Amino acid sequence: MRPTPVSPSGPSGLPRALLQAAKLSQQQIDTLQRDASNERIPFIDHLIRSGEMDAKALAMFCATHFGCPLLDLDALDIQALPKNIIDDRLMQSQRVVVLANRANKISVALADPTQTQALDQVKFRTGFSVEPVVVLLPQLTDLITKLSQSAAQNLSELIGDDLDNVALVDDRNHSDTSASEIDDAPVVRFLQKILTDAINLGASDLHFEPFEKFYRIRFRIDGVLREIAQPPLAIKEKLASRIKVISRLDISEKRVPQDGRMKLSLSGTRSIDFRVSTLPTLFGEKIVMRILDGSQAQLGIDALGYDPDQKALLLDAIHRPYGMALVTGPTGSGKTVSLYTCLNILNKPGINIATAEDPAEINLPGINQVNINERAGLTFPVALRAFLRQDPDIVMVGEIRDLETADIAIKAAQTGHMVFSTLHTNDAPSTLTRLLNMGVAPFNIASAVSLITAQRLARRLCSCKQPEPIAVDAFLAAGFAETDLSGWTPYRAVGCERCNGNGYKGRVGVYQVMPISEAIEAIILAQGTALEIEAQAKREGVRSLREAGLMKVKQGLTSLDEILGCTNA
Repeated sequence: MRPTPVSPSGPSGLPRALLQAAKLSQQQIDTLQRDASNERIPFIDHLIRSGEMDAKALAMFCATHFGCPLLDLDALDIQALPKNIIDDRLMQSQRVVVLANRANKISVALADPTQTQALDQVKFRTGFSVEPVVVLLPQLTDLITKLSQSAAQNLSELIGDDLDNVALVDDRNHSDTSASEIDDAPVVRFLQKILTDAINLGASDLHFEPFEKFYRIRFRIDGVLREIAQPPLAIKEKLASRIKVISRLDISEKRVPQDGRMKLSLSGTRSIDFRVSTLPTLFGEKIVMRILDGSQAQLGIDALGYDPDQKALLLDAIHRPYGMALVTGPTGSGKTVSLYTCLNILNKPGINIATAEDPAEINLPGINQVNINERAGLTFPVALRAFLRQDPDIVMVGEIRDLETADIAIKAAQTGHMVFSTLHTNDAPSTLTRLLNMGVAPFNIASAVSLITAQRLARRLCSCKQPEPIAVDAFLAAGFAETDLSGWTPYRAVGCERCNGNGYKGRVGVYQVMPISEAIEAIILAQGTALEIEAQAKREGVRSLREAGLMKVKQGLTSLDEILGCTNA
């Protein structure tokens, strides 16, 4: 039988496909659409309910007609489904379920593959490409009901869970705060659970984001933001108030950004600090919390991922009696952890260490840490001048932002102090030209700076990684030499329950460690360019960030795609 011709103004989606395949007549389609509209239910629901087509026949037709795989959900292990890929509200409203997550593609179960809006929403929310899988509508409905009940039970446990060993340290004064506004028990327990989940998942930041019709919580895990929950929109004010009070912020001020800190006590011996930032948006205050885990600085230099030759250069520089060591990279590249690791190595009873930070992120016993307070007049230059009257051996400046701070730090390095600091530049050679552009005299840079480290953080492949053949053209374009393409095996991200289907678990540092040699000093004194410094460093065996990253690929620690994404050629 030939398909019935369809006019441009005729039905679309699933009705159109059924009409074209002559499964239903135009009259049947019109009647079904009218009745479904009157009952305010989807067309596919009324089609099956009316008996015009049974669920199994319809699923087989959709799979064949649209070229999608067909899956029997009754044979599926619900516990094996990936979690936290999409939220419960999206699953119920669009009637979709994520079945699998591998690399950057997710398989999504749905009964009607013409639901392009549902697929687009899943793609937008997750950032992954979507592969539709056709399933029987009754099976899909039952699965969504079970998953929704499970999610509701988890939320109940989340709010009513025994969190006696977990507590937000609250030393506020209650006199000016409404107890009903900030001490709502479900909100308190919800926040404590969210914070502990973030720590257990290895998140670095938490984002609480209010929008017009929903409220979203996302975690940054291994450098990538992932949506974790969509609590009720009505909770946003109480949650923001709770966070602000514990962080010693003004809960009545919602018009300007505020910064604060809070602490979560996990046990009698361990607590974790959070740096809190609020931002007024159109639909409420967005709150971002940075997790400041002091245990990271205790891991030691070997845990950071330096190659053996880079580690030797760094240790040699930081153990000098005077000079300046600079760490550079974008926000979130691990500069603070690297600096604190170096300070922890040098933190001995016979050494006086002082740091000026905005703000101090990790508390290290034995080190005198000062928070910059520009409103009170305590700036980096003021703190540095005070340090030099405090008989320091080692000084750490959170960031060199201006000429005055740079001048004082360099003079400290020239007068018998070891100075550590950070700058925001792309690589080690451009750091020197950045100082020149600030106005620092070339001879001061050449005599003070002893080593510069540029760094990035790349996602580490999970243990579920799989070997992949070398794509010669792609590897050569990335920077490998032809002689480097044998004797080792590259790996690709796969995805498993341990890594939540992402293929990556944790991160590994990628470093460019550049000591300042006499030849580089000569280029600085001649006010040479970053390209000249880079060329000389390369002649001296200094690897670029890309070259250092390619070594991590050869070692099987990360994938080529990840290195291409976090380094420049």
